[in-house]
Formats: sequence, structure tokens, C-alpha cells
Amino acid sequence: MTRAPGWSRVRPPAMSRTAGFLIVALSGVCFGALGLFGRLAYAAGTDVATLLFLRFSIAGAVLASVMVLRRQRWPRGGVLVVLMLLGAAGYFSQSGVYFFALQHAPAGLVALLLYSFPALVALVQRVVFKEHLGRVKWLAVVLSVGGTVLTADLSQGGATLPGVLLGLLSALFYTVYVVASGRVSGRAGPLASSTVILCSAGFSFGVAMLVRGPAFPGSVTGWAAVVGLALVATVAAVLLFFVGIQRIGPVNTSLVSNLEPLTAVVLGALFLDERLTPRQVLGGVLILGAAVMLARADVPRASPEPPAGGGAPGAVPG
Repeated sequence: MTRAPGWSRVRPPAMSRTAGFLIVALSGVCFGALGLFGRLAYAAGTDVATLLFLRFSIAGAVLASVMVLRRQRWPRGGVLVVLMLLGAAGYFSQSGVYFFALQHAPAGLVALLLYSFPALVALVQRVVFKEHLGRVKWLAVVLSVGGTVLTADLSQGGATLPGVLLGLLSALFYTVYVVASGRVSGRAGPLASSTVILCSAGFSFGVAMLVRGPAFPGSVTGWAAVVGLALVATVAAVLLFFVGIQRIGPVNTSLVSNLEPLTAVVLGALFLDERLTPRQVLGGVLILGAAVMLARADVPRASPEPPAGGGAPGAVPG
């Protein structure tokens, strides 16, 4: 989910904050539908390259239209080049691996494995950038690792070794993407960054599609899944996230966004007949608990107010 617009120093009214929590929750639900739409599209005969070309091209065109309507300035120079590389290489790799994983493991399991990325980001910040990790963050890292081990249960639940490994690789790619984009996109703004990244990823998947040959969905259900993936699980999810974070700040938004993998699990159970084992459920609880701890650990002690200006975005998971 491409994330993190600017916000105001002025504390929003209670009703506005309540609406903000609901908006971010709806964004998380939209993001959580990624796996459902992807699996339905695969069942209609499409492949990863074609599906993601359609997803990012449609989503990028819609967000570009929003930018034009808002008369927002496009990134330029080195920032534009870096954002294009993030989309064409970084997001291309992460999304491709995520959607390959959906072909080998339940959608809910893949989403839970992806959410080990906050702990990986914390480790990268510690090892590469020498950031201090307090006791809470180290505990969260340990819980996330333990949860990942439990979640990667191959005995039941439709999980396969390739699916688990691809899910973990997706989390690793996402970690690199988050760290890299967080150091660039703040200068361009979240909406502009998201638009350039999605369009660039769409271009890369378009090239991959032409090399492999297109495999378009062969049914109305398949095309409906593609449209849902682009408009619901990407455009609506991103825009709702932007609106919500302006009302409740980045930390609260990170906490509420844990609805995303939970939604993936529920939708998989309801519509795809996917089931997680008790061991996998426990592992998922530990992973999400670690994500909550890491988000709360970033709350500034001196002031409850978030800083003004833009923050580092994440990316649309998958």
C-alpha cells in the first residue's frame, strides 16, 4: 500500500478522528482483498505478468487523472528517476513474487507472511543504519520471527514450500522497498510518488507480458476480478489510506492497517475455502502483535502529535 501523506499539527475533532479510523479500516479491508481478486483472476486463465500489467496500468491511469484534477506537480530530475526505478524494479519484484506466492499458498497465509516486514525493517535499520532498538522493538522482532516459523506450517492448510518461501521473499523485497522509498518519496509527496511507482511497475509488467505473451482472463468473472484488483484493492485502498492518515496520524493508521491480513484470511475462508491450522493462526497472531508493538514503539514520547509534513510511504502490499 503506498502510504504516508502529510498531516496537520492541529488535532482533528473527535468526529473527524472517528471517521479517520473507519476510513483507514476500510482501506485495510480493500487491501486485504488482493489475494481474493488475484486467485479469481488466475482461475479465469490469466497469469502474473498480464494480471499485474492490467492492475498497475489501470490504477496508475486513475491516480494520474487524480493528480491532473488536483493540479499536483509531478516529480522531476533525480527524484523522478529514483521513483521510476523503485516501481520498475523494486515494486515489480515484490509484487511479482507476492502474486506468484498466491499460486502456491492460501491468500491469508501469504498476507500474514508479508506482514513480517515491520520486524525486517527494524533489523535493517539496526544493522545498516545503526538505529537503536529498544527492548520493545527487540521483543517485537523475536515475536515476529517466532510467528513466522509457526505460520510456515506445511503439514496442513494448503501451504507448500514454494508458497511459503515466495511469501517470505516477498516480505524481504517489501522491506528493501520500504526502506528505499522512505528516503526518497517524502520529497515528491505520497500521491505523486504512488502514481509514478505504479505506472513504472505497470510498464515493467507490460514488457514481461509481451515477452511471455498475454494471457487475458477468459470469463466475465476474471475481468471483474481484474477491475476489482485495480480499483478496489489498489486505487480505493490507496486514496482511503491518504484521507485516513491525515485524520489520525501514521501510528494509529499502522495499527488499524493490521485489518489487511485479517481480511485476507477471512475472505479466503469465505470465498476460496481456505483454512489455516491452529498453529498458523497462532503464528499470525504473533506476527500481527509484533507489528502493533513496532508501531506503538514509534510514538514520540515528548509529544502525542505527529510531525508536520510527509512521511515515508509503504507500498501496496503485493
